[in-house]
Amino acid sequence: MTEPSTMLAIDPAAPGGPEVLVPVERPVPTPEPGEVLVRVRAAGVNRPDVLQRMGLYPMPPNAPTIMGLEIAGEIVAVGQGVARPEVGDKVCALLAGGGYAQYAAVPAGQCLPIPQGLSFVEAASLPETYFTVWSNLFERAFATEGDTVLVHGGTSGIGVTAILLAKAFGLRVIVTCGSDEKCAAARALGADVAINYNAGDFAELAREANGGRGVDVVLDMVGGDYVPKNIALLADEGRHVSIAFQRGPRADLDLSQVMRKRLILSGSMLRPRTVAYKSALADSLVRDVWPLFAQGKLRAIIDSTFPLADAAEAHRRMEAGEHVGKIVLEVP
Repeated sequence: MTEPSTMLAIDPAAPGGPEVLVPVERPVPTPEPGEVLVRVRAAGVNRPDVLQRMGLYPMPPNAPTIMGLEIAGEIVAVGQGVARPEVGDKVCALLAGGGYAQYAAVPAGQCLPIPQGLSFVEAASLPETYFTVWSNLFERAFATEGDTVLVHGGTSGIGVTAILLAKAFGLRVIVTCGSDEKCAAARALGADVAINYNAGDFAELAREANGGRGVDVVLDMVGGDYVPKNIALLADEGRHVSIAFQRGPRADLDLSQVMRKRLILSGSMLRPRTVAYKSALADSLVRDVWPLFAQGKLRAIIDSTFPLADAAEAHRRMEAGEHVGKIVLEVP
């Protein structure tokens, strides 16, 4: 079946508020060597999308201006040199951009099979957060069974993924949330401890909840003035991994604590990494994580869905901060 030459996409002409997210007509991309063309059925919405829309998140060189970092759909064409996946395969995929559209060209290595039993909407909610949490919590922070980890933003897409993955691999999980209702939701997902950061000092409350002991790992999306509190909370040989900085990219550090406790401070940004790195990470997820969906140890957590034409409402939902889990666009 011949694909159309044009498609609907969300490709803002200029930064702005949610109102700039309106469907426009764009050419259907042609897969380059090593790429596949996916007929998109659903696209995940992520915090970097909001920052990009506002003009605060620079895109990697050559990334599509069309928004969207993760999709699910069917492969309808393959570029030169692609043996797998094949035309007709149903996949979810991580993108450098281009997901808010009816078609997207994706490096073949960044496609993953849709886990058994999951819908397109559920599958589209996985790549961005699973790539991020797996690489940072387990590969960068070396989290191992028996460790206690603190995750900020416990009901965000990253937060719920971190809870599920951590529990699947035998970690004790402490999360922070902005309300008692969100704390209850985090505990329902499996968090051992959920702390309302508006009810007191999260570091003191976390230490108390952990029997007076510091935590082994902090996965931090907040930055700013949270960083010194995180470092004070870490136990000896603790690891601190920064993946975002909602309260700013700068922090005052007490290096004596870093030295005395032999801490490791690290961080990463997924979007600019190479196709080779992301492809290797995808292989690791398929091998070590994807089987856990069939075993019932992992599941997709969907907060809400919106039609592609209502992408503005999806962004408003994210900016309101009331979501629990992922927001997903359904693509016609």
